[in-house]
Amino acid sequence: MKKVFYLLLGVFLLAQFYRPERNLSGDTSQAISKAFSVPDSVQTILKMACYDCHSNKTAYPWYNNVQPVASWLAHHIDEAKHEINFDDFAKRSARWQNHKMEEVIEQIEHNEMPLSSYTLIHKEAVLSPAQKILVVHWAKSVMDTLKARNHPDSLILKKRH
Repeated sequence: MKKVFYLLLGVFLLAQFYRPERNLSGDTSQAISKAFSVPDSVQTILKMACYDCHSNKTAYPWYNNVQPVASWLAHHIDEAKHEINFDDFAKRSARWQNHKMEEVIEQIEHNEMPLSSYTLIHKEAVLSPAQKILVVHWAKSVMDTLKARNHPDSLILKKRH
């Protein structure tokens, strides 16, 4: 049993030398705010509840310095940015943008975002009913802007067979 403990301790200690790349570029050249109006009130909510995972700059907690937590967080952030990255939003197609705003609305209305695993530690990211309404109304306004700028058929996401 002692050998197993020392082996696990050794693996844990060696794992501390692996550091995944951090999400710190801060590149906002293609941010959603470059293409659409984002009121300060909404921007504050997005920064507080979304941007740690859905932008190009994460504010890392102290426990990100411990493996395997660092790897788990890096993977989680990569997955989140793959779904929607507010800092790369403007470079995507209007169809994609429209679909992502539909998903934002759905996720907020069904209390799926922000994730409970995030709000467990980041209590400030728990959205009040008023904040949820504000974000949903904003996302709908982005969709309205997209409809005004594009032919309606160009915004429909084609189903994959």
